[in-house]
Amino acid sequence: MLGMVAVGLIAALHVYIMALEMLLWETPRARRAFGTTSEFAAQTRVLAANQGLYNGFLAAGLIWALILGVPGQGRDVALFFLGCVLVAGLYGAATASRRILFIQAVPAAIGLGLVLAAI
Repeated sequence: MLGMVAVGLIAALHVYIMALEMLLWETPRARRAFGTTSEFAAQTRVLAANQGLYNGFLAAGLIWALILGVPGQGRDVALFFLGCVLVAGLYGAATASRRILFIQAVPAAIGLGLVLAAI
């Protein structure tokens, strides 16, 4: 049960990140979240939208796992996509911002633990 909640919350987080990157990149909210200037946001709009698409795929995979059922058929799907989120979070923390470790990687690691423990 807690594993499903974690998967759902992480999926919702990635839908939000997708929206920030694809739809709201040049808004004050997104610029605050990512620490960018309006000039930088305008110059990187297309790159951010591409990155947002990847976050949307992560969310879609986690939602697919929920539809299949965690625990159940969706367990392996959840483990795969949580692993992808963890790797993306670790890479982002190493290359872009340490905050990503706590926003993306730590929740994914907790979710992995909960799904593996079938809690």
